[in-house]
Amino acid sequence: MTLIETLASVRPGSALAEAMEKRAEILRLSEAAHDAVLLPRDPGGLSYGLRAALAARMARHNRNEALASHYDGLVERAAEAFTAKLAQPGANVRDERIAAIVKHADRLTIAPREATRGHIEELRSLGINDADIVRLSELAAFVNYQVRVIAGLALIGARL
Repeated sequence: MTLIETLASVRPGSALAEAMEKRAEILRLSEAAHDAVLLPRDPGGLSYGLRAALAARMARHNRNEALASHYDGLVERAAEAFTAKLAQPGANVRDERIAAIVKHADRLTIAPREATRGHIEELRSLGINDADIVRLSELAAFVNYQVRVIAGLALIGARL
């Protein structure tokens, strides 16, 4: 069973589970995307712990505590004490670079339409390279996709 199926409480043998079997490739690709954005071979300037903490934070912004708990487990596994507190919205960050990354992740989650070229330039001015800006955008896109898929499947499952 995939993470999405687990968090959407898809019961084996249910009508929803049977329907999802026909879409198994989508679930497989979602699992692969999870690993690619959270556990890539080369994390670049976004450590594994930072990625997991941001993902947990995004899940919390979307009020999905089950998904946030999954990412909290990855935060623990990364054993990066300095990033663990970032999993909680509202956590204060002293490092200017990390604060800008967190602020941008929050923006992409809470108000993505407000993101501008100026925000990207601000990240660049703090030494965040284009590859890491793309990595951050991919992470935000994936976690927010995950939240929506889980919510949709849970609604469908509740009606079947």
